[in-house]
Amino acid sequence: MKHQYMRPGLAKIVTIIVVAWLQISAQPIDAQAEPGPDASEAIRRILSEVIDEDKAPGIVAAIISSKGVIASSAAGVRKAGSATLLKTSDCVYLGSCTKAMTCAMLATLVEEGKLGWDMTLTEAIPELKRHIHRDYHDITLWQLMTHRAGVEDCFTYDQHLTKEKRLGLLKKKLSGPPVHEQGGHYYSNLGYVAAACMAERVTGLLWETLMAERLFHPLGMTSAGFGFPGTRGQIDQPWGHQRSGDAWRPSQSDCSEALGPAGTVYCTIDDWAVFLSLFLSAENSLLDAGTMSKLVQPVGYYAGGWGVAESPHWAKGYALSHNGSNGMWYSSMIVAPGLDRAYVVITNSRDFGVTQDVCNEMMAGLIREDLNMKTTNDSDS
Repeated sequence: MKHQYMRPGLAKIVTIIVVAWLQISAQPIDAQAEPGPDASEAIRRILSEVIDEDKAPGIVAAIISSKGVIASSAAGVRKAGSATLLKTSDCVYLGSCTKAMTCAMLATLVEEGKLGWDMTLTEAIPELKRHIHRDYHDITLWQLMTHRAGVEDCFTYDQHLTKEKRLGLLKKKLSGPPVHEQGGHYYSNLGYVAAACMAERVTGLLWETLMAERLFHPLGMTSAGFGFPGTRGQIDQPWGHQRSGDAWRPSQSDCSEALGPAGTVYCTIDDWAVFLSLFLSAENSLLDAGTMSKLVQPVGYYAGGWGVAESPHWAKGYALSHNGSNGMWYSSMIVAPGLDRAYVVITNSRDFGVTQDVCNEMMAGLIREDLNMKTTNDSDS
């Protein structure tokens, strides 16, 4: 079966779908309010419908604040055909939701002066001038991070493309002229590989090492790793799945290591919440306020690993969003800093033409429950 993946612009689409629904039917919530004790049970009921209708083997969702996970639940199993239940403490695969993490790591290098938002690809890696088309010589780090460099997209399961071969992939793919208008938006996983190659060159360290040393370890994200979660052949963590006829086909495969900066991180919901809390807090120990503001400053509608939409009615400001998939998992996140809220929904599966809509509906339901809990709590008080 030919694998498919997240096409350009889906981060924007999810924001529009959910935010449009909220603008019509939701009431603003108090940013200081927290869901009541029944919130996790309410989430469980929402998720159980997905499993009962066989729209996913497993699904997990959570409501997050700057303090961490404040309500979560899971439904279904780690692997189709097994009886091992999916847990909220399991690791989940983030796919392209990794991009926001890659951008945060790159920002630490910018703050130290090792990279610059306007540093060009060939300033960081001079020998590329001999291998890539001249039109790519002056594309900048920020253009790569915001999908404005005219770089073609790339997605492959070729396991020969290891993390040590990222630069070779870049040389090959950028040897010809741009096929997309530079300065316009074109979603590109390869653009994030290029940005990571810049970081690897100026530090002498692989992206994986940089992510661990500059992001995961400082934030205490002890569960974070790369590729499929768990041990090959075992059910110690969830497996990914694709739909095959009327059945779910489990798999522990992943996209090529070379594409890691664009989307191969996994972690627990609790650790993901630690990262998302960076965007919910006025201050953090990792990046200064000016840098955090830069990461959410959109060029068009895309910023540093985020789709951005103004949502004054329900979010009291802007909302950040992204989706991610390797064809066997699907993750979705929305962050509303003005509410001190983040919402995440993840399935350990992908049924093309179905899963995205399921997650959109679950995201809307998750936010609706949060709003309803606040309304109920206010009425009781």
